Amino acid sequence: MTVPTFTVPSLFLAAPLTAYLAFVSPWLGRRQYDRLERRRAVDPRALVRAYRMWIGEEWAWIAVTALILVLSPGAGLGDLGFTRPDDLGKVAAMAGGLACALVAGSVVLRHAARTGRAVPGQAAVAALLPRTPAERWHAAAMAVTAGVCEEVVYRGLLIALGIGVLGLNPSVAAVLALAVFVAGHYYQGWKGMAAVALLGFWLTAMYLATGSLLLPIVAHVLIDLRGLVLAPAPGQQQVGEPSR
Repeated sequence: MTVPTFTVPSLFLAAPLTAYLAFVSPWLGRRQYDRLERRRAVDPRALVRAYRMWIGEEWAWIAVTALILVLSPGAGLGDLGFTRPDDLGKVAAMAGGLACALVAGSVVLRHAARTGRAVPGQAAVAALLPRTPAERWHAAAMAVTAGVCEEVVYRGLLIALGIGVLGLNPSVAAVLALAVFVAGHYYQGWKGMAAVALLGFWLTAMYLATGSLLLPIVAHVLIDLRGLVLAPAPGQQQVGEPSR
């Protein structure tokens, strides 16, 4: 990875965005999720409104990220992972592993659901599972939004800031960015955060290995689509570790 250069004006945007992601978003996300849990039983539009709010928030992160790049001629899209993967063979191997993991995980977890056993992690995100067509469409939009926006901001931008502003090597910058990513899932509780940490580690490893956010974005979207859009009808169980 190259060393991006950020200007002082861009840091006036990057600093509060980073602070928001690390400290405000985890606390706010927990409050929003708790409120959603209370309201779903009495408000049929509660989940749709929550998804719209989160979708708008995450695209606002992208708008700030774009402005940071505009203000920093020494940092480009390539520094945030918008580049062709370094090794297409490595990408193919990782993509194959991703496909196998998704298929195997789905089979195992659907079997657990059919036999009436509790699916690990389900309780942490139960309020996010859609029950109506409208909710499913919004869940799909949320899955795509999370896959794109969270990878660009948590993986692309934060790692670039760690390298270019703090002078960290990519691995250390990636660890710090991963910690912020996991904190953003505080609403899922500690067990859920542990699962997110494993997922985030895997996505980060993909990024560092390929030098591109392409595969992490695709993986993130597919995982969230499986967890939200492909969740079973009410009364059934299905695993999902969605990013919001």
